[in-house]
Parts: sequence; C-alpha cells; structure tokens
Amino acid sequence: MNEIPSLDRAAITSAVIRPGGLWRRVDVVPEAGSTNTELVARSKEGAPEGTVLVTEHQTAGKGRLGRGFTTPPRVALTFSLLVRPGVPSEELGWVSPLMGLAAVAAVRRTTGLETRLKWPNDLLLGERKLAGILAEADFSDPDRPGIVVGMGLNVSQTRDELPVETATSLRAEGADTLRETLLVAVLEEFERRYSAWEPADEYRDVCVTIGRRVRVHLPGDTYLDGTATGVDDQARLLVEGRALSAGDVVHVRPGR
Repeated sequence: MNEIPSLDRAAITSAVIRPGGLWRRVDVVPEAGSTNTELVARSKEGAPEGTVLVTEHQTAGKGRLGRGFTTPPRVALTFSLLVRPGVPSEELGWVSPLMGLAAVAAVRRTTGLETRLKWPNDLLLGERKLAGILAEADFSDPDRPGIVVGMGLNVSQTRDELPVETATSLRAEGADTLRETLLVAVLEEFERRYSAWEPADEYRDVCVTIGRRVRVHLPGDTYLDGTATGVDDQARLLVEGRALSAGDVVHVRPGR
C-alpha cells in the first residue's frame, strides 16, 4: 500500500470554519481510544457546539450494543462531532441519521458511489457496510444537552484487510479519495442538513431497510422479526406495530 498522508488540520479548518457557521474547532490527534468518549468528556467540560475531534488511529472504538472495534492507523476516517440542538427532546434521535445522510451525500459527491443507509445509520454499498455511526448524549446541561455523533468510514483497506466479509471500503470499491476531502464534504453536508432540520423525507428516500423483512436484536437480548414498514417523525423504525428507537437490524434475505 502506498504511504497514506496524514490529515492536515489547517486545511480542514480553513475549509469548514467560517463566521456564522456551525463548526468552531477541529482537532486532529494521532491516536485516541474512542473519539466519542473523549468528546463526551469535553462536552461535560463545556466544549461548544461545533467541536470536531478526528483521530489518525482509533484503538477502542465503540459500536452499537456495546461492541468494540479497532482499525489500523490512517486507513479509515474516524471522527466525532458535538452539537447542541435547540429542538424538542423527541427530535434528538435525528442527529445520528443526519450524520448518515451527510455521509451518503459526501461519498456520492466525492466518489460517485451510490451509497444507502440501513436503519439506524449504517452506510452501505450494496449489502456491504462502508461505515458505522454512533451517537451518545451528554445531559449535564439539561437546557442544552450535547449530542456527540461519531463515524468510522473505511477508506483505504483492501478486501483482505477488512475485518469481516460483509464490510467494504472505498478502495475496495475502486474509489481513490483522500480522507481530508471526504471529511470536509461530510462536515459541509451535515451543516447544511442540521441548519435546515428537515431530515425525515430524505432519510426515508435512502433507507433500504424500509420494506424489508428484518430481524432486530433489541436491548435486553431479545429479538423482533417482521417487516419494516417505515421510519416515523422521531427517527424510530416501525416493525410489526412497534416503534423502535434502538436495535441492531439484520436484513432477512427472501426465502429465509
């Protein structure tokens, strides 16, 4: 593999930070256990909305249902951002899908690849997972809670370097994109959608879970099987008359 360039904090900052814009600070660190964990801690210390933390190497990433993961240095785009939405509490669940929509738009814009979303926020190319997204809340300031949303997007891994057969990367799909370019695009696309705060229709248009037979692994180690009929106005998945705010979804293949 060719040498992968380091992220240029100055170039990223100059591209996304502007007067009156969402982004306030972009930090790039050589290594972090979890950018989400570190940014939640900063949120509790009063970090402003629009703080972004990026790492070259995440060693203890967090997935849904408590899963952990790690990636080699520089092969993935791994970062978290902090926002403090001034919206009703029942709409806070849209922050993570907003990141998913931003990622879909950014990948399409920089590579031309037709990405889609699996509820709640896995970024897919076909049936392979390109990125995962996880949001965590900080309610230490109940008047303006902080929502930290992080993403790990596979960029430069070959198929042999990917952790599971169902994963993919931009390189494995034939796309050659700098992480820096991709990060700037994601932040720009997120800011546009966050400012408008009208995510529901766009999300439903790109969510391939809607209309599929699914098996949902719910918190508490229980399962729900059925057809996903939609996503409601609180970003909850509708399955068999239930509105689910959390769960790990498997798309069931026809005939199974």
